[in-house]
Amino acid sequence: MSDVIELRELRCRAVVGALGQERVHAQPLAFDIDIARPFQEAVANDDLQATTNYATVLTLVTRTAVEGGFVLLETLASRVANEILALDSAITSVTVAVRKLDPPVEEDVASVGVRCTVPRP
Repeated sequence: MSDVIELRELRCRAVVGALGQERVHAQPLAFDIDIARPFQEAVANDDLQATTNYATVLTLVTRTAVEGGFVLLETLASRVANEILALDSAITSVTVAVRKLDPPVEEDVASVGVRCTVPRP
């Protein structure tokens, strides 16, 4: 399978982290998401109903991040991937990368993050 829906640099602010300030203040996050699923039927018929609607995915990811209050980025990434898999039985796997864009560390780093790939069982 080589069909992939790519969503890049979805940005939102959410409470995520273990430090005191991270538990109180939302911080900027960025998501990159790859959704593996065949979409040749959608291509052949130019039919949105025959593919995964990325607008629905963007709303789901943002809601999950904002409402989650997660301690670990790993938990957030995994939860997002599993919720995307649940959206559409045609999805064979989901890769989610999430980054803190302003991590609360002393070092000069552009971002810190995690990436996970969850295949359909």
